[in-house]
Order: sequence, then structure tokens, then C-alpha cells
Amino acid sequence: MKDVQSERDERRVPLKKVGVKNIEWPLKVLDKSKGYQHTVARVSLSVDLKHYMRGTHMSRFVEVLNDLEMLSPKALEDILAKIKEKLQAESSHLEMSFPYFIWKDSPVSGLASPLKIEAIIRAEKSAESAITMGVSVPVHTLCPCSREISESGAHNQRAVVEIYVRSRKMIWFENLVEIAEKNASCPIYTLLKRPDEKFVTERAYQNAKFVEDVTRDVALELERDDRIEWYRVEVTSFESIHNHDAFACVEKGWLEDAD
Repeated sequence: MKDVQSERDERRVPLKKVGVKNIEWPLKVLDKSKGYQHTVARVSLSVDLKHYMRGTHMSRFVEVLNDLEMLSPKALEDILAKIKEKLQAESSHLEMSFPYFIWKDSPVSGLASPLKIEAIIRAEKSAESAITMGVSVPVHTLCPCSREISESGAHNQRAVVEIYVRSRKMIWFENLVEIAEKNASCPIYTLLKRPDEKFVTERAYQNAKFVEDVTRDVALELERDDRIEWYRVEVTSFESIHNHDAFACVEKGWLEDAD
């Protein structure tokens, strides 16, 4: 059969990324406390496309993905290397996100329930490989300004802390979740009884933080971790008394900017 994708293209326009996106894929992921857990990832795979190539062979991406059962750095490197080889590309790219569950005990009653976070992996291979891992963690923030100017109470809301890192050694999703939660006004819990609710609301009131505060505190903790080569933090607050969201972000390198 005629291979139309392999026809020569005369427009001389190279493409940065060509591929498939939003493939849903069953996956086993390492779990710090339970060994592993099953999830379903949403995966995108792509390659660069040379200016003289009309198209790529989309089915080959899925063929390579067939080898992915357990998520690991080696498995990602193997997939990227095979994609480069099969599609004769100079660089290959992979992005995936998936729900990941962490079992947490309620702060007073001690009742266990799973908290869902979003895990993110971004990987690419050209001459060398680079893997970025990330988490999107729900947390609780309470406004210091609102607390200061109000006779009673303060506006508070759910927020999300996004952390992305490239590291020299193994870092668990749980490690990043812990950093996000400890630097918020208070963690989020799936199951709360009345004593737990009392604890959470009072804890947040005593620990009021702007999104700027959370972002800076998370960055400082990541800066102290020798395993981490690069990081990016973004915190978004879903404001309870405004018709907009508030956010702040920072990326490694701020020390040089501060100087």
C-alpha cells in the first residue's frame, strides 16, 4: 500500500511536535506505602518532524506505548528511545497525567480516607533525556488581610499547589504532596467529622497565608533539597469572595534575580 506519510514535502517547514494526544492508558504506579496502585493515565506522545517529511506514522506511537505497564524512569526512557528510532526523529516527547490517591488520617478522629491528587510526568529525549515530575495538590488557604480587618472570621477557600521538579535521585509523589500541604494554611481531607472540622478551621485561622506566602514557602523548602536540580511552583486560590482566582508562581533561579 502506498505510504503517503513518507512522501517528500517541499514547503520546508519543520514541525516541533507531531503526534497523538489524550490517549487513556491503564498504568501501575509505584506507591510509597502500598507498593503500587493502579490508575488510568492520559498520555500524549510526539516527535519533531523534519521539513522534508510530509507526515508521521501515528499508529507507531501506540505500538510503542503497548510496552508500558509500570511507570518508571527506565520505562519512560525506553519509550522515548523507541519512538525516536521508529519515527526517525531527532527528539521525542511524552506527557502524561493521572489521578493518584494518598490515604490520610483525619486530624482528630483518625479516620482514614483517600485524597486524590493529580500526578504529572513530562519527558523528552534528544541527545540526552530529561524527565520532569509534578503534582497538583488541593489545599486550604485563609486570607491574612481578611483576618486582620474583620471583627470575626476571615474568608478562606480551597487552593491548588502545583509543583514540578527535575531531580538527581528518586522523589516520591508523596514527598511533593507533603511539601505542598505543610506550607498551606491547612491540608485538605476527604473525610472530616465535627471535631476534625473544628481543628481544620481553627488551624487555618491561626495560619493565614496569601498565595504569595504559600508559593515562597514551598520554593524555600525545594531550594533546600539537594536532590532537586530544577523546580517550578504555582499556587492558585479559588477565591470565595471574589469572582476571580488569585495565583502566584516562581521558578528556580530566583536567588540570582534577588541578588
